[in-house]
Amino acid sequence: MSERNLIPYILTAIGSVAGTVAVLGYYGYLHFAKPEDALLLSEFTMLKTVPGEDYKVSVKPADQIAQCIDGVLVLFDTKQKGLSGVLVDNRKQAVRCQLEAAQ
Repeated sequence: MSERNLIPYILTAIGSVAGTVAVLGYYGYLHFAKPEDALLLSEFTMLKTVPGEDYKVSVKPADQIAQCIDGVLVLFDTKQKGLSGVLVDNRKQAVRCQLEAAQ
């Protein structure tokens, strides 16, 4: 019985994994999230509007823009290009929206 040298197999496996990760990263399929990429839902508050009562909001707009895409409210960050997300509730259900009817 001859013994096999397993070192080339191990090095090939490690090289294949490293090469795969490098190629996926190069083509943009991998994204390593940073803490500054996250928009926490706790940073947002819904102001309930009650007829006849006034509420105050800041004149300066937020850094996010909301758009209704396929019936789901999507937030886009204006300061960090490429950062976007779907607004969800505490049960990870997407906040729905509807387009205004054309008049």
